[in-house]
Amino acid sequence: MSHGPRSGLAAVSAALLAMSRHLEVRDVLKTIVASARELLDAQYAALGVPDDHGGFAQFVVDGVSDAQWKAIGPLPRQHGILAAMLHEARPERLADVRRDPRFEGWPSAHPDMSDFLGLPIRDGDEVLGALFLANKNCPKPVGGCGFTQDDEELLGILAQHAAIALTNARLYERSRELTIAEERSRLAHELHDAVSQKLFSLRLTAQAAATLVDRDPARAKGELHQVAVLAAEAADELRAAVVELRPAALDEDGLVATLRTQIQVLDRAHTARVTFTGHGVRALPAAQEEAFLRVAQEALHNALRHSGAAHVDVTLRKHGPRTVLRVTDDGTGFDPRTVRRAGRHLGLVSMRDRASGVGGRLTVESAPGKGTTIEMEAPGG
Repeated sequence: MSHGPRSGLAAVSAALLAMSRHLEVRDVLKTIVASARELLDAQYAALGVPDDHGGFAQFVVDGVSDAQWKAIGPLPRQHGILAAMLHEARPERLADVRRDPRFEGWPSAHPDMSDFLGLPIRDGDEVLGALFLANKNCPKPVGGCGFTQDDEELLGILAQHAAIALTNARLYERSRELTIAEERSRLAHELHDAVSQKLFSLRLTAQAAATLVDRDPARAKGELHQVAVLAAEAADELRAAVVELRPAALDEDGLVATLRTQIQVLDRAHTARVTFTGHGVRALPAAQEEAFLRVAQEALHNALRHSGAAHVDVTLRKHGPRTVLRVTDDGTGFDPRTVRRAGRHLGLVSMRDRASGVGGRLTVESAPGKGTTIEMEAPGG
């Protein structure tokens, strides 16, 4: 075995404990890969979770820098050695992966790999993923593989426990999704009851105003004022309840991925072209991510529903020590000097409150016929 019995046992124990500490699937995958690479002293390690379309739903690597991983390009497909491990569900130990007849090459930025050890992660008959290592840090026998039979057995033990950890993490996430769904259902009922009552009162008050408008204009005016009050209260109740819901996707995927997904959906749903670009933004504190997302959603709603824009562009970028969100449309625009009226109509007050609540600021640039740009800037990223 590549480690002495005492250090080997300690290393396996540490790896298993590390896997058991995490509940998020992505964190479990990262821990499995890092533990395998350290345990078997390899230069590279990776784990791919297959999807149902010939690709990978997730693919986690260790030993490759962020810049190198970005240069490699899109996630690999299920082909060559990876496909063999997934479909045949058996280990692969090769002296030189490049000489294997199933090898199909790799992108130009991909690191050069030679000796290879991989095996499937299985839960019963289900293959959860493919775990592999490359370039063992040791002298290689002539024409032989640096990875040994003992290494293969050790990785097999790690894979068995990885299957348990990954299954538990999936069950946890599904349980959390059910909890979120139940909470949303409960809130939907509460919203329906509360807002329905307000709307019922609003309708009765409006009917009373309609009957009074000819014979008692003064009272009709008072009733119409009450209509405005009730409408504002209904809107406030709806907004107060909705903003408490942090989108599940934001917790799971982060701000950039969540924005990208939502904007892709909007692009398909509207005639306007909706685009998104992210530049170098890493994970932000939860409150900031939610604030950026809510401001983006409000700005997108305004642009798509009210501006008549043909193109709406969203960018999220890192600017020095700060993160900047910018939503630009080529719609009708408005006069920012009418800030009170526009604020009520376009939710600018709410957006400014969200920005200031996380130590940021919101700026609005617009003019009639010139489109609108809403920018939020906050520290971090």
